[in-house]
Formats: sequence, structure tokens, C-alpha cells
Amino acid sequence: MIVYSSTKTGFTQDTLTGVIDEKIRDSLFEKMGRCTGSGEMRSWQSSLHYMSEVLYDPQIPDDVGVSVEYNIPYTSKRVDMIISGRTEEDRESAVVVELKQWDSVEKVPDKDAIVRTLLGGSMRETAHPSYQAWSYVQLLQDFNRRVQDGRIVLSPCAYLHNYRARESDPLTDGIYTEYLKKAPVFLKHDALKLRDFIKRYIKYGDSGKTIFEIDSGSLRPSKSLQDCLSSMIRGNPEFTMIDEQKVVYESVLHASNTVNTAEDKRTIIVRGGPGTGKSVVAVNLLVELTSRGLACTYVSKNSAPRNVYSAKLKGTLSNSRTDALFRGSGSFTECARDMFDVLIVDEAHRLNSKSGLFGNLGENQVKEIINASRLSVFFIDEDQRVMLKDIGTEEEIRRWAGDLGSSVQDYDLTSQFRCDGSDGYLSWLDDVLQIRETANFDSTHGTGYDVRLFDDPNELRAEIERLNADNRSRMVAGYCWDWISEGKNDPDVCDISIPGTGFRMSWNLGNTGTWAIDPYSVREAGCIHTCQGLEFDYVGVIIGDDMDYRDGAVCTDHTKRARTDQSLRGLHKAHPDREEAERVADRLIRNTYRTLMSRGMKGCYVYCTRPGLGEYLGRRIEGFRDRGV
Repeated sequence: MIVYSSTKTGFTQDTLTGVIDEKIRDSLFEKMGRCTGSGEMRSWQSSLHYMSEVLYDPQIPDDVGVSVEYNIPYTSKRVDMIISGRTEEDRESAVVVELKQWDSVEKVPDKDAIVRTLLGGSMRETAHPSYQAWSYVQLLQDFNRRVQDGRIVLSPCAYLHNYRARESDPLTDGIYTEYLKKAPVFLKHDALKLRDFIKRYIKYGDSGKTIFEIDSGSLRPSKSLQDCLSSMIRGNPEFTMIDEQKVVYESVLHASNTVNTAEDKRTIIVRGGPGTGKSVVAVNLLVELTSRGLACTYVSKNSAPRNVYSAKLKGTLSNSRTDALFRGSGSFTECARDMFDVLIVDEAHRLNSKSGLFGNLGENQVKEIINASRLSVFFIDEDQRVMLKDIGTEEEIRRWAGDLGSSVQDYDLTSQFRCDGSDGYLSWLDDVLQIRETANFDSTHGTGYDVRLFDDPNELRAEIERLNADNRSRMVAGYCWDWISEGKNDPDVCDISIPGTGFRMSWNLGNTGTWAIDPYSVREAGCIHTCQGLEFDYVGVIIGDDMDYRDGAVCTDHTKRARTDQSLRGLHKAHPDREEAERVADRLIRNTYRTLMSRGMKGCYVYCTRPGLGEYLGRRIEGFRDRGV
């Protein structure tokens, strides 16, 4: 998406008159619904002033194209600046410039292409500027048909106009040589060198035509991306499919055979409870469909599953190349009809109506996904809807499919591969939480699933840590404690504190999207938003004050939820009738604990802050064991 575009003449005039930052700000809000802070506007003023001086050369034609904050199509990545024109051989050419205001850097020798610099008031790790510039070009080469066809020459570089070179400079240390060769870095006194770099690749102007060519290029995965993905998943037991998983997989592949020839849209709904392998099938489909040259993307509303599965697939692929295959559900608000061949939607029950940080973009995510793809595949479990804004239901999908002229097929995943393969445990859990009565009540008959109640949360945590030898066990909790540690990344700041026990623990520090697989995450508690769609060997669940047991029944109290929890925000506005509001909140809380308590493949250990609920669960767990465990 082009945020700001002009020629060299227009750009230098906007910079000289001091309106460049305002034009970019207004365009960002108009096109992406994104508000801009004063700090970012100041950085535009500073960096673009330097670039205006670099371009002030009669050998750089006045009609070269200039794009600022160019949003790479179908991704959230934005290129600081693109300068376009034609080479001396009359080929379309574009110089991609990553701009930084840094004045100091520390190298990080044990991580590939990572440096440490001052960001947001503290020293933080971030990608090396040369890597960033190169990775943006790699994205375009991986997904843009115009670039892949060899019509456009792309040349990345980075410009740190405040950075003064020093002896044994960490920014240009030998550990970054690979990326410095791919995208040279220019420092404070290198304006003339940068000018020469631009002139090397741009001889004639094009009035921005090349930038528009890039922006309008259709989506297609490159052959190298196809090959890398296929080699990564091949032989990986974590992504092996069995039974009806294979049936669903082959059925979707069969449906995809005609996406480029059939005029009709197709929608597939795959129903499946916790542990039935929805995500395994989804990731396999992503890899196989991409290897067939189809424009395919894994979609989820929640960032946790897509970040984790992206990380698991990385292998030899660079971070950005893999991440581009995984998108949020709000990425399709402005997509043209049938822009993608296939969109695979995991955790479809978490889809929302509106998109964007302020909920001001788009109309309906289900509609936008079906509209943007020739074939849309929705993996869904309506019993895992845990937020008031979750609108992903089978009824909603069928409604929009009908409106958009899409046929619908549906499949079921029923075999349980989590909870030690125990359908009995999940039925027992539904009955215990009084979500629905199940015929087996306390029957488990030889499942071997390990479910325990702990009287002390410290003992529960100690047991989970003991079982975490393979980084496969985690602590989670209901969202009943404010997230006061957010953004502080300080292990001494704790969010969860249980009176009378001495138990203190923080939510996941730094809000990392890969909490489920990070090596030290066992020391932090996850919530529903960081673990839904993922699984562990053992899960320790703290049930907070929002659930209790009184007068012979499990009951909930949504007022005990944390103030920082967004799950039920706007409850009474959405449901003015008090009884209906309480019913909706009650079901979402029960669904939350059902989801948390079904994350473990081998066992689930529980602590309850409410004594009454603890006594009730104790009796039910004893019954669970007496029936065959």
C-alpha cells in the first residue's frame, strides 16, 4: 500500500515547506486507521530532511519516484523509503532505504543479525538495519510476481544519519558481514556515498511508475520459498497427520485444485474440539498449498498460535520470510475480491467484526476473509469463544458465504490427540464445569490422563517446573489479576499474588508472542490469549475468583475479572438486558477455563482460589480416578 508517493521535486518541496510529516500522518490514518504520535512525526521530519539533502543532486532526475512509509502488500511491514527510476540499461529500478536515528549500537554476538540500541527509553534488541532493509526486499521477491519475473531491480541499503563511525565499530562488525554485503549501511558522514549508491541504480526518472508496478504486483510465492517450506515440514513428527486429519487435509487439497479455473468461491468449515489437530492440519495445508504455487496464508485473530507455528517452521528461512505467511485476521479489510487463492483460518471462533487497534476498520472479518480468497478454510470450536467480541460461529460463516456466492462444505475432526487421547476427560470437564451434562459423568475407563488438585499454588508451580525438562509444561491462570508488569520486562514486578500463600508470579513478561515455546516461560503465567490454540505436556491452571461453587452449582462472577482484561468490555452495552448479559459472561468464563484445562497432553494440575470450588473439584477428581485412572 502506498502511504505517501511523489516525485523528487514534490518530495523536496514537501520537506522544505515542513508539511511532509503531516501528509504522511493524514494518509496513514485515512488508509490504515493508524494514529501517529509526536515522536514518530519528529523522526520523519529529521530523517526525511537528511534524505532530501541526499537527493539534491542534478544527476538524480527531478522525476524519480519517492515513496515514504510504503506498506508492503499483504503484510504489516513498512519500508521507510523507496526511490524509483530506471537504470542506464533502461530497466525498472528501486532503491529501498531503511532510515534510523540511532547514534549508538551494541553488537549481540550470539544471535543472528541482532543488535542492541536505545529504543523507547531503554536498551533493546532489534534487527540490524542492513538485515531489515534486505528482508523487505526479500519479502517482495518472495511474494510479488512483478519482482519475481525479473522486471524490477531492487537494491536495499540503510542510512543512519546520526551515527558517527568509530574504531572497531559494532554496527559494522564482522558478524554482520553477510547482511552488510546485501544491504550496505551509510552513516553520519556518508551522505555522498549514499548519493552515489542511488545514482548507481537510478539514471532516469519514472514519475513513480516502478513503485506503482510493485504495489500492483499480484501475489505468488517464489520457488525458493516453496522448496524451503516443503523441506522443513517433511519428516517432522510434530506435523504428522493421522485418521480424519488426513481426510480433511486431502479434501481441502482437492478443493484447491480448481481455485485458478473455477469462477465460484468455495468455503470449508472444519469443526473440532481441543486436541483434535486443527492447527496441525492448518499448518500442513499452508506448506503444501504454498509448495503448489498458490497464494496461501495462515490466519488467526490471536497472535500466539501464528507466532509459535511460524517459529517452528523457520529452520533455514529468515524470520521475515516465514512471518509473512502468517497474518492477523484484521489484514483483509481493504483486499480486492479473490486476491488470495486460499486463506486458512485457525481458531476461527476468535474472529471479530471490526479490525484495527481502535476497532474502526472493516465491516466483518468473516466477510472480508471469504471475499479476499477463492477458497477459505475455517477451523472452528465454538466452545472456545472466550471474548465478547468473538463472532466466529458456523452460522456467521454460512451467512457471509451465502451473501458472497460461496458454496460451503463441512467436515469434523473428532479423534482426541491431546489429553492423552482421552475423549472421556473432555466430557468429564464439560460436566464438571457444568457447560453441558455428559453421559459418562465421571467415567474415564483406562485413559491414564493425570488430573490433580493442589492445595498450595507454590507446590503446583514446583511440580510444573519439575516436569518442564523438555520445555513442554506451563503455568496458566484465569485473567483475574491486573497486568501491572506490562512493558516493564522486570521479573521483580509480579502481577498474580494469592493472599495467605506467599505465591507471586508475573504474567508473560514483554508480552512475547512465543511465550508457549520460549525457554524461560515456565517462570511466567500465561493467560487465555497466550495459550489458546497451543498445547503442552502438562499445564498448571490457577482458577481465580471469577469461578466458585455454591449451593450445589458452579457459578461465575465477571466482576472479579482484572481491569486490564478486555474479554468482557462493553458487556452491558452489547446486552442491555441484565439476565442476558450475565448469561453471556457466565458462558465465556466457563469456556475460558475449559480451554485452559484442555491445554495439557498428559496432565492438568489445578489450584482454586475459592475454597468451595476447590472442595467440589476435589470430589470430582476423586471420582475421575475411581473410575479407572
